[in-house]
Amino acid sequence: MEIKKAAYLISNADFQQCPKADRPEYAFIGRSNVGKSSLINMLCKNNKLAKTSSAPGKTQLINHFEIESSIRNKQGFGKWYLVDLPGYGFAKVAQSSRRRWEQMIENYLRKRENLVTVFVLIDSRHKPQKLDLEFIAQLDLWEVPFSLVFTKTDKEKPAVVAANIQAFFDLLKTTWQYLPQHFVTSAEKHQGRDEIMAFIEMKNESLA
Repeated sequence: MEIKKAAYLISNADFQQCPKADRPEYAFIGRSNVGKSSLINMLCKNNKLAKTSSAPGKTQLINHFEIESSIRNKQGFGKWYLVDLPGYGFAKVAQSSRRRWEQMIENYLRKRENLVTVFVLIDSRHKPQKLDLEFIAQLDLWEVPFSLVFTKTDKEKPAVVAANIQAFFDLLKTTWQYLPQHFVTSAEKHQGRDEIMAFIEMKNESLA
């Protein structure tokens, strides 16, 4: 599957104001500064689509992008939504703002009826982080489908990346019966793009 068109649509602080839930939707979330915007731009082959920043916490709203892909299904063109969600973690914001973000994200994740999958981004340069493990445990509790995306693999030695990913799954195995789908990516080298796009295509076709 290839993307024919990707365009910013709207930003909201309330899931009830999101676009009509008339097509599949895929959301991207992760700790602040995990490379989310760069990954979205890489997937859509548009470096100006999602705004990147070295300052954590730049994304503060639910950002919808309208995607038109080369696949057609029973409903017509392969149209779907890509959603850029605020990061979680160490963004330097007031506690009241952080609580507001958390409630906004929870409402969206639990109540957005056309949400197919949440891609949870994990920085592959680091050993397993408690915050990431807690977040995916919460998704599991809420019964929200998700996949893991390990990012920035080009920023560290391959052996370190492999060890960090293995350590992450070793921890999951202690409490999880089945491990989630995962992807290994580099926005700079376009690694993992084909695999993620094929996964989205498969999901879209199953919904047609």
